[in-house]
Amino acid sequence: TDLVGLDVRLAIAEYLYRELKSEAFRPPEILRRLVAEGRLGKKSGRGFYEW
Repeated sequence: TDLVGLDVRLAIAEYLYRELKSEAFRPPEILRRLVAEGRLGKKSGRGFYEW
């Protein structure tokens, strides 16, 4: 997920959750927190991993 970008991953999950109304697509809180902290993955140097 760090390679795609956590902000992109969050946007996709939010869209799928909203449109499909399925709990399977509810974005995890850790993903929201990382994006809020600016930890977007490889493009920002930090995400779930440090690059």
